[in-house]
Parts: sequence; structure tokens; C-alpha cells
Amino acid sequence: MNILILGATGFIGSVVAARLVADGHVVTGLGRNPVRARLKQRAIEWRRADLSRMTKPADWDDILKDQHVVVNCAGALQDGLSDDLAATQAEAMLALYAAAKCSSRPLIVQISAGTAGAAGDLPFLATKRRADEALAASGLPYLILRPALVLGRNAHGGSALLRALAAFPLVLPLIHAESPVETLSVDDVAEAVSRAVSGGLPSKDIDLAANEVLTLADLVRLHRQWLGLPPARVFSLAPWLARPVTWFADLSGLLGWRSPLRSTAMTVMSEGVQSSKSGSRLAATSAAAALSANPSGVQDLWFARLYLLKPLVISGLSVFWLLSGLIPLLALEKTSAHFLPFMPEASATALTLATCLTDVVLGAAVLVRPLAKRALLGMLAVSLAYLAGASLLEPALWLDPLGVLVKVLPSILLTLVALATLDER
Repeated sequence: MNILILGATGFIGSVVAARLVADGHVVTGLGRNPVRARLKQRAIEWRRADLSRMTKPADWDDILKDQHVVVNCAGALQDGLSDDLAATQAEAMLALYAAAKCSSRPLIVQISAGTAGAAGDLPFLATKRRADEALAASGLPYLILRPALVLGRNAHGGSALLRALAAFPLVLPLIHAESPVETLSVDDVAEAVSRAVSGGLPSKDIDLAANEVLTLADLVRLHRQWLGLPPARVFSLAPWLARPVTWFADLSGLLGWRSPLRSTAMTVMSEGVQSSKSGSRLAATSAAAALSANPSGVQDLWFARLYLLKPLVISGLSVFWLLSGLIPLLALEKTSAHFLPFMPEASATALTLATCLTDVVLGAAVLVRPLAKRALLGMLAVSLAYLAGASLLEPALWLDPLGVLVKVLPSILLTLVALATLDER
């Protein structure tokens, strides 16, 4: 069969795509930036597309041509600079259904979620529910799969946060430590999609979860054991203590960063992650079995330890560059005096203002996710230029008691660390 996968570069979508290729299907993967995926999974035909801009049936006509199945693995947690929930999870899907009815009427497999409960009215679940209801009423052949918390060899979002919390030194600080959580393996999702394509599932709306309910604390302890770290005591924190972190995480979302600590995730976790218990259900792999099937390596420990440090690194670099640009402005005449032996006073002042502005722009730009990589590369280039220029014009600064030039070296190293950890998937 010809199968189109939406969100094929994602945590779930990439595994589903690999499974369907192994089953012998011709798979087309859709993603916003499939360049790296094209290198990793060459058996898939990759097409670049942004669902948030595909909100009219005509946007789907060419993509749906000759497709027998469409698997929707795309989704987002919360609105922000990089995500538009209404467009991606609802309007694009309604346009897809309308286009599908005028084409080959493919089977639509929707990877959704449980949309009831305290978080049901949040945009994350409300848009999914709108798409689910429209699909059920569309007259198209369909199947809706509602997985619980998905675990796998890789990690993204909530599963990445679990690893980061598990690697926390000395204690395990948790909000909602006793919240119930059901899990399954990402391979279970791929298996369910494979069965759906072959017509082997008994219902059109199915919950996917293992036959166990863990607490969040239990799940973090399992991940700590999986990472090979000694047991640590869980330190339960009051929910109000998370509000400053959630506020900053929501702010980062407005700048394009997809933190799993945003308010939507906290609201969902406040009541736990459980299946509906009222509909059809497929049993799945337990959390312990899912983790033990993929033994951790040192790269997993590095990832877990660096995950929560990454936003601190980015924020630290931003503060460093903003201050390095703003502080000299408080004593502009004194700062520009360094250039006076080599140029007129007006030129020295202009050059000082230019370097200060450059520092401020880089410090602000690194906070904006779409600009972060270019800002980090700019930081490296400017740092090296500063070192080279100062070494030629005023080499005595290397021996300055305050380490004016020496301090640039750890900044360069921190910038390299930020570049190395910048990718999200």
C-alpha cells in the first residue's frame, strides 16, 4: 500500500514509518524539516510541508494522490512561536478529510489522546477532540488510536523530562508525584498502526496502554534504575512551587521553545495520564519491559543530565551577551578610550556603539528558537573577532588582572555546548 505519514520526523512518527516500511509498504513522510530524516531513513519518500499552512482542501490534493492510508502522527502541546494548535491539529485535519473524500478516500489513522478530564478544554486536547469528532462524522474509513504516555528508545517532550528528573542528583524533586500514569512502548503504537493498515483491529476508537497503573514517582524511579543510577528519595513539591517554572516555560514557548514544563503538561499531569476505561483497549508493553528492551548507554545518561541544563546554558549566554553590550554603555567614554590610540575619537565612539549593539542583538536573538543557531554561530564569530582584534591592538589585556580576554574562552566553550545540544529531535 501507499501510506502517507504526517509528522513522520517525530518521536512516534519515525518509528511508525520504519515499521510500515518493514511491512513492505511504500511510505511517504511529511515533515516541516525532513533533511536529516532523509539521510537516516532513505527507504521513505520525504516531502516537506507545514500542517499549519495546509488549512484548505486544495493544499492536500497533490499530496493525497494515490495514497491508500494516511497516518496522522503530528501534534503539538501548546501554542507558541513554533506551533499553532488550531491550525495544525484541527483546521488542517478538517481540510485533509474534505480533500480525502474527493480523492481515493484513504483510510485515516489518527494518533490522538484521551480528551476528557481537567485538561480537556485546553487547546491541546480541545483541538484533538474537534479533529476526532470531525473524522468520525466524515464518512471516511478511519481509526482513532489513543495512546497513554509513550516510552521508547528515543525520548521527546514528557519522556525526555522523565529521564532528566531521574538523573537529578541526590533527590528526585517531583510535582504531582502520586499522579497515576499509564504507559506503553512506541513499538506498541507502531504495531497498532500496522494492524490497522491490514484491517486487524476490532474497533474504530481504541485506547492503547499497558495493564498497569504507576505513579509518576514509580515511573521516575524506573527510569533512574534504567540509567544505572543508585536509588534516590522522592522529594514531593507543592504544585504552587512549579508556577514560576511553568511561567518561564510558557514564555519560552512564545519564543519557539517546546518545553515539557509548560502549563498544559502540568495540567494534564495534575490528574494523571490514564485511558478512558470505557472503550476498546489494546494491551501493551509495561514500562519496565519497554525500558529493559532498550538498555541505556552512556549517551542516555549524558542526555538526561544535560536536558535541564540546556535552558540554563541558553539563558546564561543570553544574559552574558546582553550585559556585555549594555554595561559598556554606562561608561561609553571610558570604554571607547581603548580605541583612541588607533583611530579618531568619533570613530572610536562609533565602533564601541557598534560592538555593544552587536552584543545586545546576539543576546536577545539566542532566546528566539528559530534564530538561536544563527545567534550562537554569531557569538562564536564575534568572540573570535574580539580575541583577534584585542590581541593585535592591545595584547596586554591577556594579562589584565580581571581576565578581560581570558573570560571569553569559557564563553566560547559554553557556546559550543549550546550548539551541540540545540537540536530537539
